[in-house]
Amino acid sequence: MTLNTTDDTSSFADLTLRPELLHALSGLGYEEPTPIQREAIPPLLEGRDLLGQAATGTGKTAAFALPVLQRMTRDGGGGEPMALVLVPTRELAVQVSEAFHHYGRELGARVLPIYGGQPIGRQLRALQQGVDIVVATPGRALDHIGRGTLRLDDLEMVVLDEADEMLDMGFAEDIEAILQETPENRQTVLFSATMPPRINGIARRHLNDPVRIEMGRETTAPGEAPLVRQTAYVVPRAHKPAALGRVLDVEAPTAAIVFCRTRDEVDQLTETLNGRGYRAEALHGGMGQEQRDRVMGRLRTGTADLLVATDVAARGLDIEQLTHVVNYDVPSAPESYVHRIGRVGRAGREGVAITLAEPREHRMLKTIERVTKRRIPIEKVPTIADLRARRLELTRAALHESLLEDDLERFRVVVETLTDEFDIMEVALAAVKLAHEASGAADDEQEIPEVALRTEREERGRREPAGRQERRGRPAAGGSGMTRLFVGAGRSSGIRPQDLVGAIAGESRLTGRDIGAIEIADRFSLVEVPDAAADEVIAVLRGSTIKGKKATVRRERYNAR
Repeated sequence: MTLNTTDDTSSFADLTLRPELLHALSGLGYEEPTPIQREAIPPLLEGRDLLGQAATGTGKTAAFALPVLQRMTRDGGGGEPMALVLVPTRELAVQVSEAFHHYGRELGARVLPIYGGQPIGRQLRALQQGVDIVVATPGRALDHIGRGTLRLDDLEMVVLDEADEMLDMGFAEDIEAILQETPENRQTVLFSATMPPRINGIARRHLNDPVRIEMGRETTAPGEAPLVRQTAYVVPRAHKPAALGRVLDVEAPTAAIVFCRTRDEVDQLTETLNGRGYRAEALHGGMGQEQRDRVMGRLRTGTADLLVATDVAARGLDIEQLTHVVNYDVPSAPESYVHRIGRVGRAGREGVAITLAEPREHRMLKTIERVTKRRIPIEKVPTIADLRARRLELTRAALHESLLEDDLERFRVVVETLTDEFDIMEVALAAVKLAHEASGAADDEQEIPEVALRTEREERGRREPAGRQERRGRPAAGGSGMTRLFVGAGRSSGIRPQDLVGAIAGESRLTGRDIGAIEIADRFSLVEVPDAAADEVIAVLRGSTIKGKKATVRRERYNAR
């Protein structure tokens, strides 16, 4: 069943939510529900299962959190959870848990986030004391279920949030195993930014006659510009930092997220941008929560205007003043592109999505266009002349604002003294020159070479098997830049490649696509990870379990051949 509602619901009170929730929403400054909240909350309050396609930032957290809290009837003081929310990453687990706390404060809702990288003892104590809502990554939830510390007998609702991300990270079998442990009469909610066949398969197996809703892409009338303007630039890798600087200078974003693939790339690019005079902050999985909070505080207060981040670290963030999203590399999957650009153009605000593609990544842009059904125009990188014109325009705008708003009377004596010797136009030109140079508007030293792109016919003429490089997207065994790890568990322990992918992607900053070759032997396994992430992966695997068991994890010791 597909639900099509009208816009008659203009306030949260129209949704017949309990007074405690309405009071909490009012205190948070929420005036009216978003479209997805208007469509999702009524059927969820009626007890219907729901399958929703919704991008990040559409308000889907409140769309499922409010119905969960509406059903709360038990007081604190023991008891098993009545709701379980599964999310792909620890970052999103924290974000969703905080949202539940905000909405359910007056109800005394006991919410517990469960994820890797956090002392398990604290989680065990909280579960023993009793919780109402558990927000968990699949791997850690299954770990607690196996220990018998997370019991789902009283569960009334299960929410799968960002289900496509969980499948991409190798959690499909974990999700199936968790759902098998839940009561048959539970209410099930599934949200996903994209709807690949695997998502529909989960829906058919585990949702009962669900209401289907689709949100995310804003529709525009013929002749109107879309809310998210998408563009791309094809740039040689060596010139990407300079190209990014020029694009940012021309676009002048109020606030922007620049997405990078790795933690090292985030750190290097942040340093480069700060060296060029931008106020950039890094955000990646190697940072603690306190450091992360400081970064987000600087961005929200305007102390910083650029956030350079990995996908995992930025997952779940909602930055109201965000105007631009930049893909410093072409995302390895169209779904990642959809997630990223969904962070701008929200709630009627215009946004810009920019992608910097290397020549070899041009074909991946075409794949993204086919999946999103939206053309991504390829533009020329701004030239030095373009940059000079833009910087002069910014100087002119600053002077115009000063003439309208500033008290300039105390400078009159300087101008009058100079006009005794020089023409007033010459005085004005000198003043503009000083203002322009004081703004830090230095010229780049060289032009960025323009890349000649092959047409699709020329590509076909090269007779290279399409997608040879994209098909796997990871180095072969022993590839440069990768470290091979030894894991002391293999086939005899029931270990499969997807178990290792899920354990690593669920507990670290890596995604499934970052992980290289995997070899499973009878009593051990070998798995390749990027050099820069090897220590982190070793630490998180040593602190967690694989198939419910602890395993030795270390760098492989190479033997002489």
